[in-house]
Amino acid sequence: MVSTPIIIDLLKNQLPLEHEHLELSENIRYGLVLVDIINGFCTVGAGPLAPAEHNKQISDMIREAERLAKLFSEKNWPIMAFLDSHHPDVPEFPYPPHCLAGSEESNLVSANKIETLLVAGVCTDICVLDFVCSTLSAKTRGFLSPLKDVVVYSNGCATFDFPVEVTQTSKNGAGSSTELYEIMHHMGLYMAKDRGAKIVSSIAGP
Repeated sequence: MVSTPIIIDLLKNQLPLEHEHLELSENIRYGLVLVDIINGFCTVGAGPLAPAEHNKQISDMIREAERLAKLFSEKNWPIMAFLDSHHPDVPEFPYPPHCLAGSEESNLVSANKIETLLVAGVCTDICVLDFVCSTLSAKTRGFLSPLKDVVVYSNGCATFDFPVEVTQTSKNGAGSSTELYEIMHHMGLYMAKDRGAKIVSSIAGP
């Protein structure tokens, strides 16, 4: 049986993903989007889709998102937070009931024209990717002028959601949860770049 680390290396070799560096400038109008950084997805034991134990990828993502939010707030640049929130009588197949409106799960963890949109959040391969693809599609159709770039900050994103059967298989030796996260995280970033987003792994403020 091929080990998961070898599979990860093969995946990254077959689907290479080059990361760039983003140097923030006072001459560009930025906007920061935080996707689903809420208790129900990020706080250990907070809900059925929350991590069951400490997850370094998620902790690093929260730290980087907080750093960016503080920077954008100091610069008085716009920050948009998208919160996953559901009504009890509206199921979201195939997921169990989660992040119900008004619950602690749906809370955050702790009208300018925008030229560059910086995106961070969870999950890289689900809501972050969905937002990026939708935004790029709207941009292509001329709805978001003067938006020029959609930038995904890889260290400000995390993922952990994959089919239950995959999780069970991983416990039988096919790979750790961390390795599975890395695969889905890479795939989400790769698909976002394929659709036209820029992927950066480092950001420096003005």
